[in-house]
Amino acid sequence: MDVTKDGRSWRIGTAGDVAWLACQTTHGLSITTAIPPVFDAYATFYPPDGVSIEAHERAVVDELTEHTPDQPWWLGYLDTGAHDIVFPLAPKQSLYWDWPYLLVEAGPEQALTWRTGHMRGEGSLPDLFFPADHSWLASALWDDTWTDIGGTAALITGLHRNPLVNARPVGPDEDALPPGLTRD
Repeated sequence: MDVTKDGRSWRIGTAGDVAWLACQTTHGLSITTAIPPVFDAYATFYPPDGVSIEAHERAVVDELTEHTPDQPWWLGYLDTGAHDIVFPLAPKQSLYWDWPYLLVEAGPEQALTWRTGHMRGEGSLPDLFFPADHSWLASALWDDTWTDIGGTAALITGLHRNPLVNARPVGPDEDALPPGLTRD
């Protein structure tokens, strides 16, 4: 199925597009609750104090783009019934604990511009996003105020070094909760 926005058609994702992710995460507090244990490195990130959400999200997307060959990205929006998912009438896919996600094949610019706020507050980034080659995955679970990511060691290092991103590398068995934040 395709949907139209910005004068273009966009492909809506199917179960096949997320089969590599479905049922691959673990229960608990580790980063593998949100990110399958298939990546070389992992981190969490959230906006640092004194940095606007726009500057933070732009820095995240710039780092991801720098470490990703040109290709489509899958953008996933969790349908809570109370937050913008961009295409509310499009079919959803069940992920994690049968949570409904709208998935659309788009790119970095759409990740930064389509959404108008989400459950973590202001900002536009999707709740789940990854490139077509699955070389990384960023996911913010329903009740988390931070984002988890898995990818190459070079990507995680780049995110960690960028002061606007505020990324903290973690091991796959470590608690994903960033220092100074609390679970709701």
